[in-house]
Amino acid sequence: MRIAFIGLGQMGAPMARNLLKGGHSLAVFDLVAANVAAAVAAGAQSAASVREAVSRAELVITMLPSSPQVRAVYLGEDGVLAGAAPGVPLVDSSTIDPHTAREVAAAAAAGGNPMADAPVSGGTGGAQAGTLTFMVGATAALFDRIKPVLALMGRNIVHCGPSGTGQTAKICNNLLLGISMIGVAEAMNLGHALGIDPKVLAGVINSSSGRCWSSDTYNPFPGVMADVPAARGYSGGFATHLMAKDLGLATEAARQAKQTVPLGALAQQLYQMASAKGLGGKDFSAIIDLLGSAP
Repeated sequence: MRIAFIGLGQMGAPMARNLLKGGHSLAVFDLVAANVAAAVAAGAQSAASVREAVSRAELVITMLPSSPQVRAVYLGEDGVLAGAAPGVPLVDSSTIDPHTAREVAAAAAAGGNPMADAPVSGGTGGAQAGTLTFMVGATAALFDRIKPVLALMGRNIVHCGPSGTGQTAKICNNLLLGISMIGVAEAMNLGHALGIDPKVLAGVINSSSGRCWSSDTYNPFPGVMADVPAARGYSGGFATHLMAKDLGLATEAARQAKQTVPLGALAQQLYQMASAKGLGGKDFSAIIDLLGSAP
């Protein structure tokens, strides 16, 4: 299948490579020339613009930083909707607000292009290993049509419902993730300050009622786990400034839905503070450095 892939950042690049490994033909575009060059070296074809990339595509996939970029890439003069042939399905795997997802999908439908919002969970490691979880908002027919392609990049492909529900699932998941990481960081810092060995404390938590993904798979305290960002100075992983962005999406969606999310709002402020103190480019588990006594 001829696929146009737009957005070759830390997540998009390995996702595109997995599609190439799966035997698909890719036309790629990214604003960073080095990202395009790396994809070409892996077997993709470069395009001079978004419009050129999608002009011969049988499927379009985008992985972009935020809502404004999604609007520009899809709705711009040289964007996806200007270049894609009618009937070509569109898949946006960016993490954006549900309102924008539905608005862009409606514009695509008006031009004859079915569109799915399909944000992912699993981080850069999952993108490289092809084990991402896709949360898909689409019609049942479109979901069935795109699932085999998504399965080359992910292990869990979940149909969440109609347009926008994929983004809803993603922001709710990241709301909980951001809050839980802060809770684990506070507990680990407190235990360290009170004199318990952090590995012992982590073992207790992970065999008790406090256990969660942030404690047993991605512990933020240095020296507790290998092969996590805390073991390498919080490099790689999911950046703190991106967690702050996602929590902003969640709190804004909550405002529109007239739902209260006090813990989410506080978590957003803490990740914003961490970014302002120079931790924005580090993994979000580096929030532990903002909270206290981690070495």
